[in-house]
Amino acid sequence: QSQLVESGGGLVQPGGSLRLSCVASGFIRDYVAIGWFRQAPGKEREGVSCITSRTGRTTYAGSVEGRFTISRDNAKNTVYLQMNSLKPEDTAIYYCARYRISTCTALVRDVGNWGQGTQVTVSS
Repeated sequence: QSQLVESGGGLVQPGGSLRLSCVASGFIRDYVAIGWFRQAPGKEREGVSCITSRTGRTTYAGSVEGRFTISRDNAKNTVYLQMNSLKPEDTAIYYCARYRISTCTALVRDVGNWGQGTQVTVSS
């Protein structure tokens, strides 16, 4: 079974940047989508961004569009989330997610594997 290990979280001031990484123990080229979700205290887990394996098509939540960029390096079995212009409302635990399907959705039920999560805190 594939394992996902995230890194790159931390504390950053508003307007700052962070880059999250997710290393997959299995291949990320096996035609399932992979992406990022986040969960803030007291809120439900929500989809942030996703990238498909076949075409590299990317999707973003409206709240992060234009500020976050997802990318992948198949040779390293790694997916990245570059987060710029961070806001306090981006504070959450960010989870790497490997889907059961080849297309990107924002649905938790479409995810087959989760990483352990990495904390992102945006505060002055």
